[in-house]
Amino acid sequence: MSKAMSLDMKLRNLCLTGMMGQLEPMAQRAQNEGWTFVRYIEYLCDVELAERSRRKTERLLKQAALPEGKTLESLNQDDLPLKVRRQLPALLEGAWVERAENILAFGLPGRGKTHVACAIARELILKRDYRVYFTTTFHLVQQLLIAKRDLKISAMLDKLQRFDVIVLDDIGYVQQSREEMEILFTFLAERYERRSLIITSNLVFNEWDKIFKDPMTTAAAIDRLVHHAVILELDGDSYRAQHANERKQKGGETK
Repeated sequence: MSKAMSLDMKLRNLCLTGMMGQLEPMAQRAQNEGWTFVRYIEYLCDVELAERSRRKTERLLKQAALPEGKTLESLNQDDLPLKVRRQLPALLEGAWVERAENILAFGLPGRGKTHVACAIARELILKRDYRVYFTTTFHLVQQLLIAKRDLKISAMLDKLQRFDVIVLDDIGYVQQSREEMEILFTFLAERYERRSLIITSNLVFNEWDKIFKDPMTTAAAIDRLVHHAVILELDGDSYRAQHANERKQKGGETK
């Protein structure tokens, strides 16, 4: 007859590792405080659920590949335009994701577009367990071109569709060839009214012909993105330059 499996092993086989870690200390507490069996089991279930939630959030954050440090806590909202500050709370709640709407963040370099985009994306993971993916436009376009070359473009587009939100950073930052423009348009069209995007750009709409080259394609791309979108205009002073000056001033004060 095979040796009986230990309780720890049974819990491990059932993937109840959170419960396993608290089994003994909580058994002692339950005995000392006179808990009922039901209360003891309920507590262990709560521990397991909390641990699974923690692991899921950790997994989603890793999968998202968001830049380090660009969080809501590190975002100085006083530096943002008043209109953007007023828009932010609703965007952090995430109802727009359920409606497959987009966020378009415009502004010159250094205005905090990427930081705002990443802060929103991170909160969507922490508060709503949404699947998020961050990428620069250049990197995504290159990956799509490789997939197209290898006859795997449909599979890659399907994989990207699994993300509730994709943060597409710096659209228009790198001038693209016609082939790159076409693959980018294909990606945008694929997500239209199905999944959400957060896009940052230092080019206003009337300059997007630099991205898509062709006036009709440019108009079609803008129409798809704007149809269901919230526009954030970060048009204040340079966020990075302002903070660089503050650090310089503080450095001078300590000398």
